[in-house]
Amino acid sequence: MMAKVITGKSFGGCVRYLLERGKSSVLDSAGVRDYNIKAIIADLNAQRKMRPQLGNAVGHTVLSWSNEDKDKLTEQKMAEHAREYMEKMGIKNTQYVTVLHEDKKHPHLHIVYNRVDNEGKTIGNFNHWHKSRKVCREMTEHYGYHFGKGKAKVNRQALRGNDKLRYAIHDSLKSVMAKATTWKQVETMLTRQGIGIHYKYLSGTNEVQGISFEKDGVKFKGSAIDRKFSFASMEKQLSHNRGTEISQSTTLADQIREVLGQQEQRSEAYETGMGLLGDLLDMPASIEPDPDPTWRRKKKKPEEEKSKGISR
Repeated sequence: MMAKVITGKSFGGCVRYLLERGKSSVLDSAGVRDYNIKAIIADLNAQRKMRPQLGNAVGHTVLSWSNEDKDKLTEQKMAEHAREYMEKMGIKNTQYVTVLHEDKKHPHLHIVYNRVDNEGKTIGNFNHWHKSRKVCREMTEHYGYHFGKGKAKVNRQALRGNDKLRYAIHDSLKSVMAKATTWKQVETMLTRQGIGIHYKYLSGTNEVQGISFEKDGVKFKGSAIDRKFSFASMEKQLSHNRGTEISQSTTLADQIREVLGQQEQRSEAYETGMGLLGDLLDMPASIEPDPDPTWRRKKKKPEEEKSKGISR
């Protein structure tokens, strides 16, 4: 089970999109006359007037399940899951309509709710994306539904709009973070791919608190793309990348220094090149043997005897 969280401005556009298409039906509702599209829109707009300054009064969530869960789900069960999801998300005491769509292979439904509740208060959406993901995971585990295989399995060609941009940024970040060791490198590589970076600073300081990425005029928080692309997680990955490089270069330098140090302590009888090469190859260096003190005398003796006319 997974959710796509959306906010918008027009109840009319949203409701008509959901109900004026084939294979759609109302599963559940509260506070609206759900027998008629115009009536639903009118009821939602009437309540939003209680807080006219709230521009994005439309709450819209798409709940989806894996195709492997199809046999486990009934319309009644999906409606119950939608109500439980809203309860856990704090979407209470407000108008809503739940619409079932059957135009895809996988089971999914749409929840449209009024962010202006029945008392005229605003239903907040701060950190909704993270909260929604947690709720979906808990419900998936509780009911034994199928877990997805991760972003690698998502069909990029089927994506549209902001989802397409978000996954494009995800794939670029994944590639960049496998190579980069500094933030400057991250910025440079992302800029080449048309992606901008925005840092969020702690008020009145230069301390970075968060990070966002922008492509084609649409901005996403790093953590909304993937948890591993929050500022803290990326900083940790860059440090790891730097540490790996430093560790490798230090190890090689230490080996060279050790070999050179050992070489300086060698006897002058070592051949310099051979001694160093031997260490690098983990082979003992050859040593020049001490000269035989009797060699010169033995070699000269026949010449001396010849000069004296001594024959053998």
